[in-house]
Amino acid sequence: MARSIWTGAISFGLVTVPVKLYSAVNRKTVRFHQLNSKTGVRISQKRVDSSTGDEVAYEDIVKGYELSPDRYVVIEPDELSSLEPKKTKTIEIEDFVELSQIDPVYYDHPYYLAPGPGGAKPYRLLLEAMRETGKVAIARVVIRSKEQLVALRPMGDVLGMATMIFADEILPPDRLDEVAEAKELKTTKRELEIAEQLVESLAGDFEPDKYSDSYREQVLALIERKAEGKEIAVQPEAEEVPGPAPDLMSALKASLEAVRERTAEDRSEIGQQDGAAKRRKPAAKKAAAKKPAGKKAPAKRAKAKR
Repeated sequence: MARSIWTGAISFGLVTVPVKLYSAVNRKTVRFHQLNSKTGVRISQKRVDSSTGDEVAYEDIVKGYELSPDRYVVIEPDELSSLEPKKTKTIEIEDFVELSQIDPVYYDHPYYLAPGPGGAKPYRLLLEAMRETGKVAIARVVIRSKEQLVALRPMGDVLGMATMIFADEILPPDRLDEVAEAKELKTTKRELEIAEQLVESLAGDFEPDKYSDSYREQVLALIERKAEGKEIAVQPEAEEVPGPAPDLMSALKASLEAVRERTAEDRSEIGQQDGAAKRRKPAAKKAAAKKPAGKKAPAKRAKAKR
């Protein structure tokens, strides 16, 4: 059973909704430990004074903010504690906005909110009201002594909550010189038409299960083979030599043609499967027609006359 990582309440207006917070993701990164190649023993990390090489006890370590190389402002733990946000158990909704107005770049970590004790009815009411109005709630909450900006939105029958990145933490894209240069280039009407056709030919519904982390799967398979004692032969990779860049229009046309051919093959395969299914159905009907139920009935009546 899932365990909540935080309990509190959503507050909007004078309405309070008790909730429990659950993580919505389970990161599946393959983690490695550092080992001594000679002994196979795990390496331990030590806190060392870079000027003396001596190990420093944990209680002697303080926090310092670097002003310039080798110049720090030392901050005491009590000074930081005095600035920590007030520890509340409330998700304070400040605004309701349109989902389309929030660029995905602002989202950080996703969570689920479940109703807490006595909160099922107001929880359901808030969820349905947000679903009907198509709004997303922007709120603030303190989690682990840190104030977080969050977005609440309906996700089926559950309220989702995503921590958000503050606006001054987002780097503006206009700082990229390459983007500014590309902005000055002009495309032709014909290029745009073919590019749009290519996009439409590849368009479809988003199916999350269709995508997987192939690199992680390969790493886990490698670990499993090595754990079983199998010898792994590493093949040297041939160095890829980039060829000349193709003409943009030619590349667009070739891409579109390739997609059309693939689509035609998929349709042909589906048609063959449908045809095979249709050929199998009449056979079932013939088997049913062989039953002599219709001929037996007169024989029974003749016997009754005797």
